[in-house]
Amino acid sequence: MEEYNWQQKDWTNFRFSLENAESDLLLFSEKTGRVSGMLEGLPEETRQDVVIDIILAEALKTSEIEGEYLSRRDVLSSIRKNLGLHVSPGQIRDKSAAGLGELMIDLRQSFNEPLTKEKLFFWHTLLLRENKRLEVGQWRTHEEPMQVISGAMGKEKIHFEAPPSTQVPREMKTFIRWFNETAPGGIQEIKSAPVRSAIVHLYFESIHPFEDGNGRIGRALAEKALSQTIGRPVILSLSRTIEAKKKDYYAALEKAQRSSEVTGWITYFVKLALDAQIEAEEQINFTLKKTMFFDKYKDRLNERQLIVIKRMLDEGTKGFEGGMNARKYVGITKTSKATATRDMQYLLEIGAFILVGKGGRSTSYQINIM
Repeated sequence: MEEYNWQQKDWTNFRFSLENAESDLLLFSEKTGRVSGMLEGLPEETRQDVVIDIILAEALKTSEIEGEYLSRRDVLSSIRKNLGLHVSPGQIRDKSAAGLGELMIDLRQSFNEPLTKEKLFFWHTLLLRENKRLEVGQWRTHEEPMQVISGAMGKEKIHFEAPPSTQVPREMKTFIRWFNETAPGGIQEIKSAPVRSAIVHLYFESIHPFEDGNGRIGRALAEKALSQTIGRPVILSLSRTIEAKKKDYYAALEKAQRSSEVTGWITYFVKLALDAQIEAEEQINFTLKKTMFFDKYKDRLNERQLIVIKRMLDEGTKGFEGGMNARKYVGITKTSKATATRDMQYLLEIGAFILVGKGGRSTSYQINIM
């Protein structure tokens, strides 16, 4: 029985209709142009902050999708280091975070280059060089089936089984050639960036060529495809949007891996890319508001207040979950409850904080960044 796409005679002959995706594709194009214009209009330092925030979100969330939670500080330090910004020597303790940061910057800086086997092996090595149980920088070779499984032992559900390891070198040679031929100017050029990105991701994940790291590299390839087709490094985080509704992502992917008719997957992924672009626009507005906030208040804040405000702003556009209260303030600054209460009252008086929870222990605050 031909259960999976790669087992079928029409494998790699991806067929789809864009009828249900046309409005989202148009809106994606409009949003992409708008985000590009917004970014160009920002001061250089603010523009750099936006780019770093987007890259950082992508790096952290692509790992969180796989259940790996890296040090935010170390990933950020690695990104800044690989962008040529000042980082103190020895600051990056988490080597996995260092490798992921390096991959994110290499992806951004080499987006326009053709894809090669060597590049994929390089990314794999960056991601997993600290994993001593794996052979990194090579295709998988194990004889047992490569399966995507969920459920407790004895009650496992097989969601997908990839081609045998013996087929991987041939499948990946075909994939790499197809990737480059569908790029701008290629003989099979796919002109729509989200459509090409959708097929790239599905195609790669269906081969599952590595023993580990396939999800993270597959999402990096989706971003590379977007950037190549648009003609500049894309300003969005697909992984942040995927992670917010992870079950939907896996359900759509599992369904798409059963057939070469992929209309449903394309429709899903185009919406995903649009949502990611909308979120990036919100991120730019948020970064601009942060800059204005610090311009207004930086000379009126003590060191404790700065630490707390920066920590709250790290949570991004959705705000600090549950608001800031005395207990959290003490935990962050290691100060007394009385000092914490005084600090927060002062921040409320000058307009830096707004009250969101009233009365006794439920008193909490958010940053007034509107």
